[in-house]
Amino acid sequence: MLQAADLIIRLNAADDVVIARVDLPAGTEIAKENIRTATAVPAGHKIATHDIKEGEPVRRYNQIIGFATRPIRTGEHVHVHNLGMGAFERDYAFGADYRPTDFVANPAMFQGYHRADGRVATRNYIGVLSSVNCSAHVTRMIARHFTDEVLADYPNVDGIVPITHGTGCGMGATGEPVELLRRVLGGYATHVNFHSTLMIGLGCEANQINDLLAAQGLKRSDQLQAFTIQDTGGTGKTVKEGIARIKALLPEANKVARAPAPVSHITLGLQCGGSDGYSGISANPALGAAVDLLVQHGGTAILSETPEVYGAEHLLTRRAVTREVGEKLVKRIKWWEDYTERLGGEMNNNPSPGNKAGGLTTILEKSLGAVAKGGTTAMMDVFEYAQRVTAKGFVFMDTPGYDPVSATGQVAGGANMICFTTGRGSAYGCKPSPSLKLATNSALFARQEEDMDINCGVIVDGKASIAEVGQQFFDIIVKTASGEPSKSEQWGYGDDEFAPWVLGPTM
Repeated sequence: MLQAADLIIRLNAADDVVIARVDLPAGTEIAKENIRTATAVPAGHKIATHDIKEGEPVRRYNQIIGFATRPIRTGEHVHVHNLGMGAFERDYAFGADYRPTDFVANPAMFQGYHRADGRVATRNYIGVLSSVNCSAHVTRMIARHFTDEVLADYPNVDGIVPITHGTGCGMGATGEPVELLRRVLGGYATHVNFHSTLMIGLGCEANQINDLLAAQGLKRSDQLQAFTIQDTGGTGKTVKEGIARIKALLPEANKVARAPAPVSHITLGLQCGGSDGYSGISANPALGAAVDLLVQHGGTAILSETPEVYGAEHLLTRRAVTREVGEKLVKRIKWWEDYTERLGGEMNNNPSPGNKAGGLTTILEKSLGAVAKGGTTAMMDVFEYAQRVTAKGFVFMDTPGYDPVSATGQVAGGANMICFTTGRGSAYGCKPSPSLKLATNSALFARQEEDMDINCGVIVDGKASIAEVGQQFFDIIVKTASGEPSKSEQWGYGDDEFAPWVLGPTM
């Protein structure tokens, strides 16, 4: 465990840099390293522990985070002005570190909603999904009718959730872009946290509802209803029809009450946003420790954001259950390299200005901290965006790094809870799956406590270990799955964060 008096954090004996715990003026003596800061170094940023020649690799976590773009002096601030990207070979060593999971004898339990197909939900909503942007307004009008007062007689129903988006037309009626959208909408339409759903279209869009249902192997039923504005006869009639259908569904949805279930029915989507120099030291490893516990209890966790594991993917391929699983991840990495090059970008475009202000320099450094969210257990499979997650344990899903788009894919794949680490601050929520947020540092938690569910800054402060905070957060996961509202749920977040990944041109 870190000591509260330490000015810096050394992550590995072989590292070329240490991390400032607080703002350090020029000339600050760091006795443990026998150096002085040559320049002022902000909290969360890196300090060179020896002279580094131009072109030499720089290591943090005993992994390459970039290359010196000019000579770096001992004690100097290491950041974007003197550290950049460079090519280097990664040893994928497929399955070299694979170890079977050591499952616990008596898995933990939570209070969940049991579905007829054997799945167990963490929330009990009714969803109203628009197949196209043209039906988004009526979708929201229908959902707005069901205020807290209207739903007061249905205490087991958590709410009516509108799922709207800005696409569904101006695209081909066949091909990868519409297939991906249909996979997302099909995943939401059948999500475990929705007791039932209405799907509403305009009628003439590219994303025809009948084609969507056929592509996803779905059929209309009492719990999956679908109609269009044009067939129903206009806005007013469509809203009236939607309200009437939900009123008919509410009594059945309300009959479902929480009952004990093993936490093997919990599937976490793992996210990090607004990352900083502490993300890979506190919140991400603490979430990883909680993920290890969940997996040992039979649950599932989905690591994603492929551009944010770039440069650290070799740490995941080593944990792959088979070579085939590891090669699936490498294939997605190669796709992203080609995708960004084709569009005139580069993988290192990913760290945002906020990431850099918080101490992160390259995507390599950001990725090494990001993969810590996935804990240490075996990687059991790799899935494409919004694909139904069928494996148990720790898995990977290919998604962009943009959090709403990434989380949308995870939820479509079956995540019934989102866990979101942040160092700069986030106000994210995600219906129908509750979202928990982990603050990387105590200053953020104190400033934005109304949005944060746990303070992992106590690890940096030397007040708790990663294992202790991981256990604490695992307990919060179980309580939230059992119905305790997250901070974002208390504020009502989640109606606006649905964001399917848009591929291809808008026509």
